[in-house]
Amino acid sequence: MLKSMLGFGLALVVLSFAACGKPEKSQAQTSPSHATQTPTITVTTVQSLELDRQIRLPGELQAWQDTAIYAKVQGFVEEINVDRGSVVKRGQLLARLRAPELDTQRGEAEAKVRAAESQRVEALARVSGIRAQRLEAEAKLAADEATYRRLKSASATPGVVAGNDVEIAERAVEAGKARIQLWQENEKAAQAQVKALGESEQALREAARSMSNIGDYLRITAPFDGVIVERNAHQGSLASPASAPMLRLQQISRLRLIVFVPEVEIAGVKPGARIDFTLPAFPGETLSGVIRRSSRSLDAKTRTMPVELDVENSSGRLAPGMFPEVIWPTRRPHPSLFVPSTAIAVTTERSFVVRVRDGAVEWVDVKRGASMNHQGVDLVEIFGHLEPGNQIAVRGTDELRVGVKVNVKQALPAK
Repeated sequence: MLKSMLGFGLALVVLSFAACGKPEKSQAQTSPSHATQTPTITVTTVQSLELDRQIRLPGELQAWQDTAIYAKVQGFVEEINVDRGSVVKRGQLLARLRAPELDTQRGEAEAKVRAAESQRVEALARVSGIRAQRLEAEAKLAADEATYRRLKSASATPGVVAGNDVEIAERAVEAGKARIQLWQENEKAAQAQVKALGESEQALREAARSMSNIGDYLRITAPFDGVIVERNAHQGSLASPASAPMLRLQQISRLRLIVFVPEVEIAGVKPGARIDFTLPAFPGETLSGVIRRSSRSLDAKTRTMPVELDVENSSGRLAPGMFPEVIWPTRRPHPSLFVPSTAIAVTTERSFVVRVRDGAVEWVDVKRGASMNHQGVDLVEIFGHLEPGNQIAVRGTDELRVGVKVNVKQALPAK
């Protein structure tokens, strides 16, 4: 009896398990699979926009003119009229030197000029004396020739004049001519000597004038309007061209702002454009300068181009050596393609965006360019085989495989 009851209970348990397992199998067979559903992704469109953004670049303010003033000749500082911070005008006397040896050399040169002048005057007097003797000889020759002609004419009548007298008169004329020729040669020699002495005097005068000009070098004057920013000489000190500069003068009424522009930003260099900048010395204040010059060449190490801006500083508020932060505009010569920054997927092998065409996923390789904020959305400039209006996934990911069919939902516009 007991065995029959145990067998009947075991059979009921087996039937219960069988009844429980059968409906679950039927449910698994009839429910749809999630793998067969088409995913839906949020998309946006590729936009063609003008790149318009501003980046901040470091710059440096420099003096419009910056000159180290040296002593032109060696000498002792006799007087110095300026100090650091002195405002000076062009031509203003800054310092005066004293060089005793230059005074001595200048005195010797002037003495040589006076000696040469005296010799030239003596030579002129000698020429005058020779000329007087020549004129006297010419007068005597004229008288001798007249006598000779009368005697010769009278000798035509026999017995009036002795033949010896005619010969004597003829010899006197010949001697007079020889004497005049000698005086002429002496006069030419004396004139040549005068000329040589005149040239020597002129050379000595030039030497004396040069010494006088060197003496002018003892006066140090300002080459332009500006401010003395450095002083290394004091009264009584020895200054020379080989020593340190006596003074340094800077023109600061106008300044040069040097900006080192990266290669990718060179398109924004437009001469005449006004560029803003800020300075730590004037927080909250925006200043500006005008692009005037560029080197037109990139530095091989930094890949930057030095660009100069002119900054007016008539008030003297700004100082050379300040380091401003320049608000540099970035532009392109033509529109570029932009997508949200989240749309670019980056792997170890490539950068791409997920484009949806005819309901299927495509990967399009792109290169990243500049970034800008447009209507509250962070956009990135891209370069690749895309066109304006192409639909791309708002969030690029390599989980969306190429060729997968998807449904698209347009992203909501930014508020």
